[in-house]
Amino acid sequence: MTVSVLVPSSLTREAEDKREATRKLGYVARAATIFRADRLIVFPDRDGETGRFDGGFVETVLRYAATPPYLRNEAWDKRDELEYAGILPPLRATSQTGSESDGSGSTRQGIVTEVGPDHRVRVNCGLQHPISLNVPPEMALEEGERVTVRISSRRPVRAKLVDEPLPGLSVERTDLQAALGREDAGVRIASSRFGEQLTVGRLEPLAGRIERDGMTVAFGSPERGLPDILGIEASAIAASSSGDDDADPSAPGDGVEPTADPATGFDLWLNTVPDQGSEVVRTEEALFATLASLSLRA
Repeated sequence: MTVSVLVPSSLTREAEDKREATRKLGYVARAATIFRADRLIVFPDRDGETGRFDGGFVETVLRYAATPPYLRNEAWDKRDELEYAGILPPLRATSQTGSESDGSGSTRQGIVTEVGPDHRVRVNCGLQHPISLNVPPEMALEEGERVTVRISSRRPVRAKLVDEPLPGLSVERTDLQAALGREDAGVRIASSRFGEQLTVGRLEPLAGRIERDGMTVAFGSPERGLPDILGIEASAIAASSSGDDDADPSAPGDGVEPTADPATGFDLWLNTVPDQGSEVVRTEEALFATLASLSLRA
């Protein structure tokens, strides 16, 4: 099951300064980590960007936040976008493969610090010192490259390089439609206050589908929800999400009806904070509310 979280490049449009923008992005990274998202994707919303904190800023801070602390000095030089990186809340990520455990067979990220002769490299993977490892024949590595290290013993150290995706949360920047079109996108959900209200009866069949196929959940930005970003009328979303009042939520099937506007690429629009008590639900708050609900299992 793959979980992808999509946020717009205009995510920090309301931030008064870089410090506030950095703090907001830290909460976004925390939410994605807490609910075991595999990918955190920044999609373009250039009409909503203020110019100060564009998609490059958002991506850089999120990628830094997702970098294991023991690699940050090696992986990142001093950059203007990271001026307030010190206020980012720690993720304390434990990947699904057990990358932070001490057990046999755990994996963790490393970074190549030196390429030597005889197909060997030195790798910093958060142990006391960089370790020397053989490079598998199918791999070609360069200094500064991120790698996956499988550790079978720490005392004495026994480890090897493996040709596997890096453990933990990955951050990237790509087009919204490209993200929704991935083969492993699963249930494609647009989070919006104009969507169908999420109820207990609605959640049960939806949770079963998510557990089987995974999900991709997209969010809007301050004062620019997904309808504004996509250039569609909110009234059309509300109408398409009202559904059939006579429908039985416990009826057989996957419980996911397509939206009336399939050109958006979403399977459904959901309001996961029905009857909200505040006029505005911030994006980072919506992430916690939405991912908490959709992480429940049938």
